[in-house]
Amino acid sequence: MKVAVDISLYPLDADFIPPIKDVIERLNGYPELQVVTNPMSTQIRGEYAEVMAALTREIGTTFEQVPKAVFAMRILNNPVAG
Repeated sequence: MKVAVDISLYPLDADFIPPIKDVIERLNGYPELQVVTNPMSTQIRGEYAEVMAALTREIGTTFEQVPKAVFAMRILNNPVAG
């Protein structure tokens, strides 16, 4: 099953840009996923299990690296191709 996830990271720190760039770079390292970034969020498309496995790993890594952070996500099943 294909899904699309819209995700935003809000590091609760004055120096918030580096953690955001880091998680986007890591997500781009998954060739099986389509990752599109815009100024407000990142969209990730792919097979449900692959998307969720990547997010589980990368959210966990971010939480280990950033003392306080918030991820906001929306998940859509059966996204329109495009």
